[in-house]
Amino acid sequence: MIVYGIKNCDTVKKARRWLDANDVAFDFHDVRADGLDKATIESWLQTVSWEVLLNKRGTTWRKLEDPRKETLDEAIAVELMLANPTLIKRPVVTVDQDCLVGFKEADYAHYFGK
Repeated sequence: MIVYGIKNCDTVKKARRWLDANDVAFDFHDVRADGLDKATIESWLQTVSWEVLLNKRGTTWRKLEDPRKETLDEAIAVELMLANPTLIKRPVVTVDQDCLVGFKEADYAHYFGK
């Protein structure tokens, strides 16, 4: 299992604390420090839509000066997320072929059977 995110993100910190407290083993991948490739994002898109993955509520989105924001589709969203990994809603947790986006304690408890 891999948790993708940014180490100083509050939501990622909450998810990591919950996983640790519930003895769920994971590897952490910092998308800012460790990078991210197109194949990884495309694997997530097999399970979740780009609309779920793209964070339009964050500071990065609000500050992004890119005319393509107005004509978004999956290809443009992937390009924007690759160029600006902080546009990805965090954390993204991958377990085998499953992909969880964001953190809600109840969802994690249900998914991990805790």
